[in-house]
Formats: sequence, structure tokens, C-alpha cells
Amino acid sequence: MNENQVVARKEQPAELVRQLPVIAPAVDILENESEILLHADLPGVLRDDIAIHIDNGKMTLSGTRRLRMTGAATWREFAEVEFRRTFAVPQSIDVDKIHADLKDGVLRLHLPKSESAKPRQIEITAG
Repeated sequence: MNENQVVARKEQPAELVRQLPVIAPAVDILENESEILLHADLPGVLRDDIAIHIDNGKMTLSGTRRLRMTGAATWREFAEVEFRRTFAVPQSIDVDKIHADLKDGVLRLHLPKSESAKPRQIEITAG
């Protein structure tokens, strides 16, 4: 072999990483005088597999559905998936009081408004 010949080696990857498909969950957003309520459809996602991050006016909601199946699959339409969606969060939200609950595959995220953002009645006095 002379100096001008290049020998190419095919390197094996250290680890094959399987990427899950990312799907935007269906969401309903409701607003009343005291809060914004977000309902996100996350079927099959466990509470410990959900993450909610708020940073710089953006909220990212993500959850991973992991399937624990036994036996050989003869037909598969229901797969592991990552649900992910990002929303703009108004500055009127009291971030310290946000809370969430998960029931029957629906995440309910309560975003309470700060006191200064709530509507109020101004009383007029006689002068």
C-alpha cells in the first residue's frame, strides 16, 4: 500500500439510540377571572413520565408513553411515543402557584392569575 491510498474503516456506533416519535397532544385551554386551565390529552402516560417546564415566558409540556408488553405482537398500532407541546405563558400568571393533576389520561394544568391581573370593581365615592 502506498501513501496515496486511503484505507477507510467503518466504525460501529457506540450505542444505537432509538428515537421516539414526537406528537403534539390535543389541548383545550379555558380562561376565567382567576385562572387559565389547560387540559392536555396524554393517553397512557404515567405521572412520573410528565415534565412541565416554564422559562422566559414559555411553557413546555412533555410526557412519554412507555409500553410494557409481553408476548409476540401480531399487530401493532399503539406504540411508545413522546407527547410535546410549547405554549407562551402570559406574565399575568402567578408561576409559584401553578399546579397540575392527572386523571384518566388527561392532564389538568391550573395557571392562576396574579392578583394584579384579576379584574376588579372600582368603587366610586361621593365627594
